Amino acid sequence: MNPKGPLSRLRTRAALSAARLATSASRATGRGAGGMIGGLVAGAIDPNIMDSLGGGRPTALVTGTNGKSTTTRMLASALRSTYSVATNEGGDNMDAGIISALMAGRGASHVALEVDELHVPHVAQRLHPQALVLLNLSRDQLDRVGEINKIERTLRAAVEANPEMTVVANCDDVLISSVAYDHPNVVWVAAGAGWMGDSVTNPRSGGHIVREPGGDWYGVEKLADGREFRRPTPSYSLTDTHLVTPQGEVELNLALPGRANRGNAAQAVAAAVEAFGVPLDKAVAAAESVADVAGRYSTVHLGEREIHLLLAKNPAGWQEALSMVDRSADGLAIAVNGQVADGEDLSWLWDVKFEDFSGVSVKAAGERGTDLAVRLLYAGIDHELVHDPVAAIRACPPGRVEVLANYTAFRDLKKALTKQEDYRA
Repeated sequence: MNPKGPLSRLRTRAALSAARLATSASRATGRGAGGMIGGLVAGAIDPNIMDSLGGGRPTALVTGTNGKSTTTRMLASALRSTYSVATNEGGDNMDAGIISALMAGRGASHVALEVDELHVPHVAQRLHPQALVLLNLSRDQLDRVGEINKIERTLRAAVEANPEMTVVANCDDVLISSVAYDHPNVVWVAAGAGWMGDSVTNPRSGGHIVREPGGDWYGVEKLADGREFRRPTPSYSLTDTHLVTPQGEVELNLALPGRANRGNAAQAVAAAVEAFGVPLDKAVAAAESVADVAGRYSTVHLGEREIHLLLAKNPAGWQEALSMVDRSADGLAIAVNGQVADGEDLSWLWDVKFEDFSGVSVKAAGERGTDLAVRLLYAGIDHELVHDPVAAIRACPPGRVEVLANYTAFRDLKKALTKQEDYRA
């Protein structure tokens, strides 16, 4: 059947109409914003709806284990300085969320999407992206995603299948470098690699990776064709205060905290400038303007407590988030769930260096708060188990309270806080 024939166009119109009805019904019944259900309905009626909605528009895809939402927000902001942009700001990065974002932004000239790592191949096949941003790879939800080398091979195949697109890749991440190593059009960015526990061996030929002072790394074994597998030379890199680019150094003052977010900004700026022609000064200013990503890093109030919210979802993300915690705060609550969206296997808790928090008292909370409490016990961290996250926050002394939670714990806590009488945004 002709994918652009009359029957296909009729199916697309029916899919869009049904999606709008489903979205309206979801909102009217208070079940949510309706974005996901709209995409699910549209995709079920028209399997080619993503292709149709893409419409050949210049598109950027952002993927990796950590930082997808933040980098996509920064990239979309940078693109908006010059174009109109459709994007999945809610972080729904699988097919239904992508379809919903494309429906909501049908009139936009450009598209910027975060995409789940396993969904990149078929999304790229349908949308033919102008740019793919590769952030980092580490273990994440082993019960759903599988081993990290599987993800590396999946992304490498997607990159090989799209030689015409610009790839913006983190050269400090061994697995990401392997994904993009043979692509003809790579912009290498030294975005940093705080977590190295999943990249100790060469994913292409075996043998271990040697890391040298200053950030260089190389594989001890040659590739099959005799080449050396070594850290590529970056075009973009970071100092403590500046972003180094092919156009020179520019000051980078982000509203978001942490070294990881500086790396996210570097890759967002590189993609906007190199793949879409956004002026460097506009791209940097846009990245600096991002102060909140779906409530992450936000500060809210509960009675006498000022609560700083942080999200983390896997060992690498937890290690970065722990580095952002204010040790001088009056209290620290950590909430952990183990639902499907989090990954039901929480063995990764033993990979996170909670030992570094010696001297800090922690409230362990969440559906899997007991698992966390056991880990804190072995780490020698003073803690108290309070399963309800709101109650855990109230158990902290008045003043500034740092709150760190994984995906569903973070989501549910935000909802629960808004129902408290003494809550203030």
